Amino acid sequence: MAFDDQLQQLQQRGLQVEDEAAARSYLKRLGYYRLSGYWYPLRAIDLAASQVQGRAVRADTFRAGSRFEDVVRLYVFDKKLRLLALDALERIETAVRVDIAHLLGERDPRAYENPDCLHGNFAKKVIANGQNQGRTEHQLWLDKYASMLHRSRKEPFVAHHLQQYGALPIWAAIEIWDFGLLSKLFAGMQYADQQTIAALYGAPDGRAFAQWLRSLNFIRNVSAHHSRLWNINVLELSPVPAGWSPELNGARPFFYFCLMQHLLRVICPRSCWGQRFAHLLHNEFPAAFSPRELGAVSGWQAWPLWQQPEPDK
Repeated sequence: MAFDDQLQQLQQRGLQVEDEAAARSYLKRLGYYRLSGYWYPLRAIDLAASQVQGRAVRADTFRAGSRFEDVVRLYVFDKKLRLLALDALERIETAVRVDIAHLLGERDPRAYENPDCLHGNFAKKVIANGQNQGRTEHQLWLDKYASMLHRSRKEPFVAHHLQQYGALPIWAAIEIWDFGLLSKLFAGMQYADQQTIAALYGAPDGRAFAQWLRSLNFIRNVSAHHSRLWNINVLELSPVPAGWSPELNGARPFFYFCLMQHLLRVICPRSCWGQRFAHLLHNEFPAAFSPRELGAVSGWQAWPLWQQPEPDK
């Protein structure tokens, strides 16, 4: 469908467009399908279809007063939200890398390859069924590591270690792991080792921290692939820790921004990342949409978690 036809169809369905040239430009640069995820909440509810199906069903038409400009504002907000997530997750991933490399490296410089340094269920228990039958989760992990090692083989530090020693020690190898490989190895560590690292970050236990890492890796992948984040259904769920607001929803992104803030308070206590997040949500979230879809809880700004620590005197 031509861009002019796309714009006309949106207007016929009730979406107000104040600047047609700008709207046409956004459709050309971003695409109708990508933008449709941002105007979806503005579509009217089809009451008849909803009653038949027993759930809310959206009509093709828009609610009265819906504006294309608000869709663009939400898109820009979401882009900034993704960048904030990546900023936090880079720091979290780097810090956890150091903790894992330090703990396991003291035991064996190549502990990531040594089944005796890892949990038996991960490194020794074979998979009973499916295409990976007869192999261990550790062996599958090593396959992925080998693929990443091959892609990174021309990196100077990788080439040096391979030429001189034939393999990388964990403190070097860990630099080529992605967040997913990192989180999977943590989940495969011995229980006591998981507990040691989890305690550094105020996690309830090692199992909970392993799930935090899986969830944050999901958020990282959504953000890194420029996908819609603000109201996505999080598929890798973490339980809300005891003592946190019972209104928090582990299926919504806001909870994971709370987790990021919690971890950053440990990693870099004087960071202004939390202030930047609060400013973004307070000042740039379009009023035409509901922050509840993000998972935001009323009054969250007053929680101690989000208070900026006093500067050192």
